[in-house]
Formats: sequence, structure tokens, C-alpha cells
Amino acid sequence: MTFIETKLTAAKTITTAPQETDKPLADGYVRLRLAAASLCGTDLHYFNHFANAGFVLQNPVTLGHEACAWVVDANGSDLEEGQLVALNPIMNCQTCPACLRGEVNLCSNKKFPGSATTVPHLDGFFRSQIDHPARCCRPVAADVKPEHLTFAEPMACALHSLNKGGVSKGQKVLVTGCGPMGLLAIAGAAARGADVTALDLRPKTVEIAKAAGAKEGLVIGEFDEATLAGQFDVVVEASGAIPAFNTALKALRQKGRLSILSNIQLRQAEVILHLVMLKEIEIVGSFQFNREFEEAVQLIESGQVDFDVLTAGTFPLEQTAEALEMMAAGEAFGKIVLRGHA
Repeated sequence: MTFIETKLTAAKTITTAPQETDKPLADGYVRLRLAAASLCGTDLHYFNHFANAGFVLQNPVTLGHEACAWVVDANGSDLEEGQLVALNPIMNCQTCPACLRGEVNLCSNKKFPGSATTVPHLDGFFRSQIDHPARCCRPVAADVKPEHLTFAEPMACALHSLNKGGVSKGQKVLVTGCGPMGLLAIAGAAARGADVTALDLRPKTVEIAKAAGAKEGLVIGEFDEATLAGQFDVVVEASGAIPAFNTALKALRQKGRLSILSNIQLRQAEVILHLVMLKEIEIVGSFQFNREFEEAVQLIESGQVDFDVLTAGTFPLEQTAEALEMMAAGEAFGKIVLRGHA
């Protein structure tokens, strides 16, 4: 078998090369073979700009933080050789105040692969062989498809946003933005029994949103936005756009809650903040996840969500560059999956 690793060496430049596989295995780590991985908007920002959210890469790095893998060397852990595991990319310190509260997403000393937030940078998961902490590997049921398990990390992020928003059965929920994260929020909310409405500029993504579980799909410009006023218990903002944020404020009922899932882009725009006061709206941020990683894996194991509907395309690992280029071109409606070597 040929082991390969991909590296982002400059903006829009991915190199593929043989991977060194004989490095010593550190205590507490297991050796894994990539089964499948998926692309994230964060990967796209690094691909386009060699930076993301103000964090600039200082050297080439392997991208990827959404993946699953087979155990090759359990290294004395409770895992078993050949087992399929979901990879939790948050390597928290376990000792800071946030960790002790169970809020690992806010750990002040966490390590995160494929990102400039960790210095020195840690290589991500777009490579054949991965060494990862055993405590961050979650074994799954034997019948789980690796392509579906790549959704564990982004689904955990979506579920965290739903939890911050207090989404539960019977609630009316609006999701603004039907990109990959919005679609996962829709699927997660629908699985909880919420009455979900999806909103986006693109008719095709709205159709996928309905297939993912939205009872109603709305295309901006094709309906009267006044009909949304005060209709929703919770809005999940997944577009990152200020106009959608304003739509959310108008769409919420009194004492409704707005959960911000996607990073709102910094640009000058007017925000109708007086509605926050007049309707006593609660606005909550949502960053990564905590216990939701386990919730996401259980949801995948349950088979409640049709992840094939949410998959925009599949590429072999050696075509990581082509996959990122497809995503950069805006041709992906849903998640793009990379296949490892069997």
C-alpha cells in the first residue's frame, strides 16, 4: 500500500507526496489509517488565503479535521486493531477551568489539527496514516459507513448550536443559510422533532434542505419576508451574512433565541438591534462543541439522517486539490468527502 500525505504549501497550492510512516508512536496515541474525511469551510479559507479568521499559517500544513479511520496500532489502549473510529479533533488540556467545566471548546490550551490556531501547527487528517490520542477516538458500530462518519465533527458543531438555541421537539425553527453547516443544523433539528423552515438565496440548496428534513424551504426574493415576522421560537444563523442576521431578528417571536452557528463576516452593515430590546431576544454564540460529539456519533449510528443527501461529491485522497477547487468554485451543494485507501 502507498501511503500519501497532502500539504497546503501556499494559497491554492496542494502538494501530494509519499508519507513517512515509521515514526515512533507516542504514549497515549494510537496509529490509524484514514478511512474517509470531509472538507470544511475552514479548510477552504486556508486553501484560498493561507489564513483563516486572522490566523495566518506560518508553514505548510496538512489540512483536515473531519475524519474517521481504522485502528492500525492500538498501542496498549482499549481500542482494537481494525476498529473504525470517529476522530474528535479537539485535543484539550483537561486541566484548565474550561475543561473542568466540561467546556472543552473553550480550553485555553487545546490543540487542533490542520489549523494556524495551534503553534507549532499540527498536521490535519488529509493523509493516509494518522497518529491521534486514543482518548479522542470513538469506536462505532460495525455497520456505520465511513463516509457518513466523517459528518461527526461538523454535526457536533451543528448540534452545539441547536443546544445553545434550546431547540426541542415541536418548536418552530428557522435556519438561515443552507450551506453544509446549515443543512446539518436542519437535519439535526428535524431529528429532534422540530418544525424546521430553511432559507437561502439558492433554489438548489433549499431543495436539498427539504430533503434533509425542512418542512418548508424559502428562496430569498421569491416570497414576502413580512410573513416571517414573529413566527419562530429559534433561529439558527448559518449564513454568516448580516442581512440574514436582521431577517432572524424580525422572524423571532418575543423572547425567542438566536443561535449564531456561522462566523459572521466583518463588514459595515446596519443591524436592527432595537428588536433585541423590544422583543427581549436572546442571542447566543456557538463555537465548536462539547458533549455534542458523542451526540453526533450516536445520531449517525441511529440512521435517522440521510447523509447521502448531504454529500455533494466524493474524491480519492490524492485528489484533495481538485476537491477543494470544486468547493472554491461554489459547485458543491453539501459536504465533499475524501476517501482513504482501503
